[in-house]
Amino acid sequence: MTQIISLILMLSLAGCSSNAPETPVHQVGDDSPASEAVTAPSPGAPTTPAESAGPVPAQLPEVVAYVNGDPITGTDVETGITELETRAGQPVPANRRDVVVRDVLNQLIGYRLLLQETRARMTSVPEADVDAQVTELRSQFSSEEAFFESLQLREMTLEMLRTAARQSLQVDSLLESEIGTGPAVPATEIEEFYEQNPREFRQDEQVRASHILFSFPENADATSRDELRVRAADALNLVKTGADFAAVAGQYSDDPGSRPNGGDLGYFQRGQMVPPFDQAAFSLATGQTSDLVETSFGYHIIQVTDKQPPRTIPLAEVRQEVQLFLEGRNRDVRMQEFVDSLRAAAQLDIYI
Repeated sequence: MTQIISLILMLSLAGCSSNAPETPVHQVGDDSPASEAVTAPSPGAPTTPAESAGPVPAQLPEVVAYVNGDPITGTDVETGITELETRAGQPVPANRRDVVVRDVLNQLIGYRLLLQETRARMTSVPEADVDAQVTELRSQFSSEEAFFESLQLREMTLEMLRTAARQSLQVDSLLESEIGTGPAVPATEIEEFYEQNPREFRQDEQVRASHILFSFPENADATSRDELRVRAADALNLVKTGADFAAVAGQYSDDPGSRPNGGDLGYFQRGQMVPPFDQAAFSLATGQTSDLVETSFGYHIIQVTDKQPPRTIPLAEVRQEVQLFLEGRNRDVRMQEFVDSLRAAAQLDIYI
């Protein structure tokens, strides 16, 4: 079961490293604090609060549960917790450990029930789809070496990954046949959600900026930083004397994400970028270019291209996003009901 948790989270972990500021993306229903990230629900999570159970032992037993005779080990649970902590970027708070352990266990139980159901129904998927899934995972890494290092870190082989991918696709096929897409979300439900959740649609002041990044080499010493600063100053001089900012970014910037777009980073709010970058960008007027700004990434030349004051995003701009969110939420409810039905018919022996 360990490889299943790894497969589910590998895509989110694959693209974590970056050497440039990130552009934020507004997501409906995604304003919960980071401390709750390790307890986010997923298929198979309990429908009753995990807090109602007793304390979890500090050392999990070798087998924590049997699902129709199939064991789930303490190692499976600990691996799931470690993956969730990696995704959240922080350890599980001590006062939340019991809840998180039980949530992860219930997720593992739910997924095991779904896998068992795929076997009972002899659900199959084309090997070409398995190949495509593995290829997609590999493409999320910067190199083959990084991909295999990630597998090694999770004590997985390529064949184990293929098995996990196959099982994941079988579960997807099962759920698609069982719960389908569901009915369309009516317009009244979209409007009601919008009206009842005003905080979701408040947007703070934003700026749109472009940058030219001169990235610090790995283990850069003072000499190499000084040389890099000279290069950055030359590029700044080009911009200050009238050269097209996008053209200079396309020629000199070390940011592979924004360079093809002339350095454009899109819109972002305060706190989305590293502090020196953030402070410089929000202090500039529209059309103004900064001097050199040093961050942990390197030297930046920043040009602000637009500013937007705080506002409430109108429904017309987010209607489709709200619809997709509600469709996903409704699908989650149907999926949970299906997992609950499997659970009700199962023989479960839980030891924590």
